[in-house]
Amino acid sequence: MENGFIYFWQHLPEGIKPYIFKIGNFELRYYGLMYIVAFAVVYLLCMYRLKNENHSYAREMVENYFTWAIIGLMAGARIGYALFYNFEYYMTNPLEIILPFSFKNGIKFTGLAGMSYHGGLIGVVTGTALFCRKYKIKFWEFTDFLIPSIPLAYTFGRIGNFINGELYGRITDAAYGMYFPMDMSGQLRHPSQLYEAFFEGIFLFIILWVIRNKNVFPGFFLSVYLIGYGTVRFFIEFVREPDSHIGLHLDMLSRGQLLSIGMMLAGAGLFMYRKKANA
Repeated sequence: MENGFIYFWQHLPEGIKPYIFKIGNFELRYYGLMYIVAFAVVYLLCMYRLKNENHSYAREMVENYFTWAIIGLMAGARIGYALFYNFEYYMTNPLEIILPFSFKNGIKFTGLAGMSYHGGLIGVVTGTALFCRKYKIKFWEFTDFLIPSIPLAYTFGRIGNFINGELYGRITDAAYGMYFPMDMSGQLRHPSQLYEAFFEGIFLFIILWVIRNKNVFPGFFLSVYLIGYGTVRFFIEFVREPDSHIGLHLDMLSRGQLLSIGMMLAGAGLFMYRKKANA
């Protein structure tokens, strides 16, 4: 019975189709659906806070903000992937950054494959800053309102990665490893997408949600979020397979880890700056 369960677990990704339905070469994938679910979760949590907590933001204003956030996320994630993970290719094929087609070896529909979390973060922060400036909202207070609701969304994004069979982990001999159909080596690998779904999503969400009404200083939650996510992502990257075209820097750190170190430093610097400014 135990061996049967282990076999089922290890081969689970091989039995999951990454699409909801398929017509010819067109596929409606679960990954896109997970993006919608992720934004819906953040929206509902923000609405819950407006209804049950003491916040002065109008519902219509927060709803309007989500349009800015979605545009910032998508643009930042795509541009970030081009800059951080495949700079040389996209500099010679710049149209592919914004078009859902690849012109390499003929025209092929890609659906804007390749998104960067760190680029998406920069895009959302930029979009939030522009939104706050346009509507004369205090940026630090508004981000403190938003941040506790955000990490839970990552759970669904990482589940989308898992269903896609992408961003799998490094080779392991552990019984909880899995075989991913996109892995041409056929090796047992860490289900790093599930690790990220739990730690980047559920774990970080619980921490921030529990302390969401803690009255510290404006910018506190953004700085804690940057430190927390950067730390979690840094350690999980040790069991996540590095991008094949990049590999490891100094035979030790992945590109994601370098970006996460920058994220942690930015969070620590922001924490000290905002604490000093409000001393």
